[in-house]
This record gives sequence, C-alpha cells and structure tokens, in this order.
Amino acid sequence: MLFLDAETVERTTPWTALMEALAQALRAGTTHSPDRHVHDVAQPDGSTGALLLMPSWVDNEAVGVKVVTYFPANASSEHPTVNAAYLLFDGVTGLPTATIDGDALTARRTAAVSALAARHLARPDATRLLIVGTGQLAPNLALAHAAERDLEHVAVWGRNAEAAATTAATLADQGLPAIAVDDLAGAVSNAHIISCATGATSPLIHGSWLAPGTHVDLVGGFRPDMREADDDVVRRSTVFVDTAAGASASGDLAQPTESGILTIDDIAADLAALVSGDHPGRRSEAEITLFKSAGFAAADLAAARLVAGSVGGAAGA
Repeated sequence: MLFLDAETVERTTPWTALMEALAQALRAGTTHSPDRHVHDVAQPDGSTGALLLMPSWVDNEAVGVKVVTYFPANASSEHPTVNAAYLLFDGVTGLPTATIDGDALTARRTAAVSALAARHLARPDATRLLIVGTGQLAPNLALAHAAERDLEHVAVWGRNAEAAATTAATLADQGLPAIAVDDLAGAVSNAHIISCATGATSPLIHGSWLAPGTHVDLVGGFRPDMREADDDVVRRSTVFVDTAAGASASGDLAQPTESGILTIDDIAADLAALVSGDHPGRRSEAEITLFKSAGFAAADLAAARLVAGSVGGAAGA
C-alpha cells in the first residue's frame, strides 16, 4: 500500500490537471457518494468540534473515504483546526491501495473546485481577487484562481493581521501581486472575485459592499451554525452550489432558507450542470454570482485517483 504525503499530493495535482479530473468525474456522473456523516465532538474549551466521514466510489474501479476532524479550539494553539486522512481501495478486490495526506488533498481539491466554478461564474475580465481567511486553504485558493486567469491584485484579509501579512508574503514569494489589507469592506467593494475560507459563525461579507459583477465564493462553512455572508449577499446573488445536499445544509444557505429568503428552487445550478454545459453560468456583466462550496466526496475521490495514478499506483485503485 502506498503512503502519500503532503508534498506528493501537491506535486501530483497541478491545478489545470486537477480541475480537469474534477470536471471529468462530474461529467461522467458515475460516482456514488452517500450523504456525509457529521458528528459533534466536544472540545476542551466547551465549544463543539466535528468528525466528518465522506465515502465515495465508482463501481468496479475505486472506493475511497475521507475522515476529517474539525477542532476549532485548535485556533489558539499551534495545531490546525482541520485534520484529515484519505483511504483509497481497489474497486475490484476491495484491497487498500493508498493512504493519502487528507489535509493537502482537501486544500487542493477545494481550491480547484472554487477555481473551476469561477471559470463559469466570474467575469472573464476579473483580475482582482480577495482572499478572506488565513488558514491552509487561503494560499491554495489564490494559486488556483491564478492558474485560471491573470490576476493584477490579490488582497488577503484575516482577523489576525499578522497571519494575513504572512499569507500575503507567501503568495508574493510565489509571484502573485499579493498584499494584506485591514479594511474588509473596502476590499470587498474593490474585488472582482471574493473567496472566503473561514470558520465564521456570523457573516463577514455584507451584500451592501458588493459591486455589480462580483463573484462570491464561500468555502469555509459546512454546518448550519457556520456563516460567512449575510442575507443581502444571498438576495443580490444568483446562487450556485457544489452539490445541493451539502451546500444546502451549510449556514450560508440553510439560514436564509429557514427565514424564507431563499428556497431550494432559487439555486440556479450545481457544479456538475456548469461543467457539463447544462447551465450557461454567468449571464451578464453586472450579475452577482454566489458559489457555495461545502465539499463533496466525489471531488476527493477524483483527486485521490489522480495522486495515486501519478505515482505509479493504479489510477482506478
């Protein structure tokens, strides 16, 4: 069995190849992905963490499952708040074929999903990106978007100004025109694409700040109590999702649905409809688009197969 670390995951998932692997899996429509399990886990500080189980398989080809812990109490320590491992099995024999670093796999596939969605939902001339958040996903989001378009300006905002400066410096070292900002409202108003990857439980992005034509990408929230954008963002936007089941359970959509601001029929399309051409995506230059990404197991499996296949394991394993 292969043991594939974070460096291997990053090396074997170049952005363009990873986005194409995700798109191919969605177009094929042959992946089985039951609803993920999310279980509450008590934290030492009295808060609530989570254990997530995300299985997925393609008949006679591959079986995989990602196990994730979300421990928000780690934010005050040197430990990451999200930790994950991915197990890949042969789809014919059921034998385990690889254990893959789940943190790197999640960061890469999540960023690739956002950039793939933005291919269809952001304006073609979008050049100004705002990253909200400073965790492991933040630099990956910026780099994935940069692989899709020439960015003239990348702003990074975080609750911790020092962390935002570090993230911006990391991106600048990799050739991106990145700076840290402390005025979130101004940065939102100036952005063409806004990518949020935080554990916020109250809105950070306000609809009144959005300029016409903005694309909003919400990544961080996956539970009903987690929320990155307010009701006005939802009201002003055409709403798209990675998958209806996962995204609808997140607070950014679940809370507006509960209050009657949004209905399931208001969701324009999922990512599969976008990449297959069943929905045209953005319809006008002034349209504000919202993509809610909560993560889906088929994307993990597609990314894991790309990694395993690239290092000599069976891509179908």
